[in-house]
Amino acid sequence: MVSDTSTSLRRTPLYDAHVAAGAKLVDFAGWEMPIQYAGIREEHKAVRNSVGIFDVSHMGQVETTGPQALERLQRLTSNDVSKLPEGGAQYGLLCNDFGGVLDDLFTYCLAGTRFLTVTNASNHEQDLAWMQHRGKEFDADVNDRHADFAMLAVQGPSARALVEQLADGHLPPRFHVCQRTVAGVPMLVCGTGYTGEDGVELLLAPEHATHVWQAVIAAGAQPIGLGARDTLRLEACFHLYGNDLSEQWDPIGAGLGWACKEETGFIGSDVIAAVRSVGPERKLVPFVIDGPGIARQGNQVVGGGEVTSGSFSPCLERGIGMAYVAPDATEPGTRFQIDVRGTLRDAVVERKPLYRKDS
Repeated sequence: MVSDTSTSLRRTPLYDAHVAAGAKLVDFAGWEMPIQYAGIREEHKAVRNSVGIFDVSHMGQVETTGPQALERLQRLTSNDVSKLPEGGAQYGLLCNDFGGVLDDLFTYCLAGTRFLTVTNASNHEQDLAWMQHRGKEFDADVNDRHADFAMLAVQGPSARALVEQLADGHLPPRFHVCQRTVAGVPMLVCGTGYTGEDGVELLLAPEHATHVWQAVIAAGAQPIGLGARDTLRLEACFHLYGNDLSEQWDPIGAGLGWACKEETGFIGSDVIAAVRSVGPERKLVPFVIDGPGIARQGNQVVGGGEVTSGSFSPCLERGIGMAYVAPDATEPGTRFQIDVRGTLRDAVVERKPLYRKDS
């Protein structure tokens, strides 16, 4: 990735393209990243209605290879990696010995003994060290591949059609990955995303990032910043590490028990199994604000609990968020109050996702 001695912040290969497009740049996990270009609301709706492209090159990549690569990942990640077919993608968690969440990840099976795991930017070095330190009993190597990839996310109802017209073949279905040439550049095309819309993520050599970015925009995509990325994922009720997930929270309370297969014996599985059997102390729920106001991370729920994510929803046109609450306050329709800087705001528990096209 590109760095600059004039600043302590790291920069992706697309930094100059962001500056040229007039992006507002901010510090995100030590990276100088675009928070918005035309505006969060406009960019959010572009993804919901058409297609947008995100620079997510700050995210990390870890490659696990060798005869027992599967077994090592089975020990490290919470999902059942043995169920992952070649060319498949799987969501899972990296947990500590006490069942706390170190990160949430996507793992792609590139070949029978070769896997690529995508980490969150803020956790990449920590994740890499953990994955290299644990599971050494297996005959497999864990290597940092972050410098080898730029990563672009093309999302929205028109995303697949747009990328396919630039590609040399059909794109992979959801939760699959394949090798393709897009805009003349060989890359991995992954049927995953973080917006609640269909689309793909492109992993390619950093030196080709600007060319592909410009080709996708010329074909009709709108550049989207991290501001809209956050509101889009929140409408879809996707977790954000550091907000909705952390070592403080267990996967069961976070609603991610489906991604934990304790029978595989992953690190922390015994603690998580115990939590599953007795129930968590707090459960994460999506909510909408009934009236004016927006709740933010850290706002306290009256009676116990706290908001982990909160924002204004451009599609629902009201405050939305996620919060950990008591287990008996999780049913949709349950009402509670949030202390927002000394003002009590009424909130209602809703079903996931908060935004649905049919509504």
